Amino acid sequence: MSSVRELSGLLVALITPFTEDGLQINKESLKEQVDRLIKAGVHGLVPAGGTGECMALDLGERKALTELVIQYTAGRIPVVPGVGCVTTKNTVELAKHAAQAGADAVMVVPTYYEPCSIDHLHQHLLEVYQAARIPIVFYNVPGVTGLALSPEQLDGLSKCGVKYIKDTSGNAPALTDLLFRRENITAFNGWDTMTFFALAAGAKGAVWGAPNIIPELCVELWNTLAVKKNLDEAKLLWQKILPICQALESTNYVCAVKSAVQLQGYETGPLRKPFAHITGEEKQQIVKALSAAGVKTIK
Repeated sequence: MSSVRELSGLLVALITPFTEDGLQINKESLKEQVDRLIKAGVHGLVPAGGTGECMALDLGERKALTELVIQYTAGRIPVVPGVGCVTTKNTVELAKHAAQAGADAVMVVPTYYEPCSIDHLHQHLLEVYQAARIPIVFYNVPGVTGLALSPEQLDGLSKCGVKYIKDTSGNAPALTDLLFRRENITAFNGWDTMTFFALAAGAKGAVWGAPNIIPELCVELWNTLAVKKNLDEAKLLWQKILPICQALESTNYVCAVKSAVQLQGYETGPLRKPFAHITGEEKQQIVKALSAAGVKTIK
């Protein structure tokens, strides 16, 4: 089990490269992506989350992916695997495995399809924490889970082992409340087009899919806005990054992120069906946004 490190900065919601037949994780491409992101200066990796197609992976594949990313990272930056499942049993199994493999924390999305009650959520998280004994990043994404918690309720999850929140609610007033009024948890932004606002408001980090594509620009934004506090220079960077984020959010986000990485010439393999790489006008919007930011594409 790893010595747990504090999380801060840019944590990349990592894509999962597959072999061309889509049947296996492409280990070589995964290592290339991990090394590329670390070289660019990102501060953490989040494998097996939504952007990593976690719901298309079976439990064995999710464990293997966690082990590979921890191996390839080799202690250079924290690794926070996504372990959320629709049952407590499977979530606990993945969380315990991640802790034993050397993860620094685990990200838990609450059950989806049927939203759980706050009492059920507390019990769920407690069982996960008691099994893993490493911090939990609670993935607050009510648009997927149907569970909309108030800032006070989110702060109260600290009693269940939650130390961090990945806030993908898109609710700026609620995120502001988490950043300025709640002391028990650390809120990270998880909504791409709100990243500038969140960092300017003092968020200690972001769990973000865009750094898969433009890691250097994202790290530069972090250093300029969150570290140096240079708002004017950060605005110029955000003018390059925002159109990319808007293009990603204008279609299926997971498909768009993986497609954009592939458009730069990196091997990603397919998405698992029923999803596929984007085409047509959606693809051209991403190519246009990348080109305007000075990022070369192969198509």
